Amino acid sequence: MSGNDHSIRLAVLCLLLVTLPLAGPRPAIASDSLSFLPDSGDANLTFYLDNDLFADTDQDYTNGARLSWISGSRDPAEFGWVQRMLDELSGDPVSRLLFSKLSGFSDPTQLEYNYGFSLTQLMFTPDDPDLLTAPEGERPYAGWLGVDLSLHTKDDQALNSVSLAIGTTGPHSYAKEAQNLVHDIRGQDKFQGWNSQIPNEVTVNIYTSQRRRVIVVNPRFNRFAVDGFVEGRLALGTFDTGASLGSMMRFGWNLPLDFADARLSVTSYTHQPFKTARRERTSWSFYGITGVQFAAIAHNITLDGPVFRSFSTGTNSRPAVAEVYAGFGLRYREVNFSYVHTYRTKEFDGQNSAQSFGSLTLGVRL
Repeated sequence: MSGNDHSIRLAVLCLLLVTLPLAGPRPAIASDSLSFLPDSGDANLTFYLDNDLFADTDQDYTNGARLSWISGSRDPAEFGWVQRMLDELSGDPVSRLLFSKLSGFSDPTQLEYNYGFSLTQLMFTPDDPDLLTAPEGERPYAGWLGVDLSLHTKDDQALNSVSLAIGTTGPHSYAKEAQNLVHDIRGQDKFQGWNSQIPNEVTVNIYTSQRRRVIVVNPRFNRFAVDGFVEGRLALGTFDTGASLGSMMRFGWNLPLDFADARLSVTSYTHQPFKTARRERTSWSFYGITGVQFAAIAHNITLDGPVFRSFSTGTNSRPAVAEVYAGFGLRYREVNFSYVHTYRTKEFDGQNSAQSFGSLTLGVRL
């Protein structure tokens, strides 16, 4: 087989991974086959909340909320001709070697899949709440509301994910209404400049990411353990274009099988990202969380403005941003809770200081 044939197969496989979440319900393989619905006992539903209230501020990235659902593990045989293409990769030594290097998977025939779906709202404001427009050098008013569909493929060492996110900025994001509601409940003054926010524009983004498993101290029953992952991510679209590299580590007792993304993002989920023979043998877990991330940013609509409409944000965004975060997590039976605090470097010229904010996650295995 020629090198061109290898390249064509891999290109087709990548296209499948991008488009498969849109393909609708899977064909039945048995009378009791699962449909595109929550899986009893194996799916996860998670609520994420980011807010700078935890840093006693109300500016820049001021609030984010996300509700995500992800299915239980699915047998790759359910994917029919997609699995047959994986079998072909497994049978060709050259294709299999290249596939293994790129994906991190040791055997394309021994994979599991998860579907994901989520709803996310993000909110950004300047420093001064009383001005009708954001002053030059401060973050412009911006909101984003969107949904995403995702496909996650994993073995015991790696997780590869692809997500299609569709949303909108502007008044249709309802960021103004959401902030006003919270400020009314808390008895706070409202921000006055939402009429100057980045206008309505539909956004479409593709996200791809890969996680590689890291085990420092092997998790065992009722023992201290340290594990985590390193992650690379690419984003391409009208909302967000760039690349990032980071890692997250957990350390504590009875580490849960499920990994909750410690912070909200358009691709955050809670699920078991790596196959493992280990089983949870206690009803509780307690652990610390720490992580870092470095991002190169070519475009961010909340700082650079819309792509297809003429609108000046008055800011010069920075091409690189670094973050460090730390916190803790708790699990009791099927319920997970975590809190981490993030410190983020300046995102644009003129920003008064680096930002910090807190992130809460509350998840349940259905």
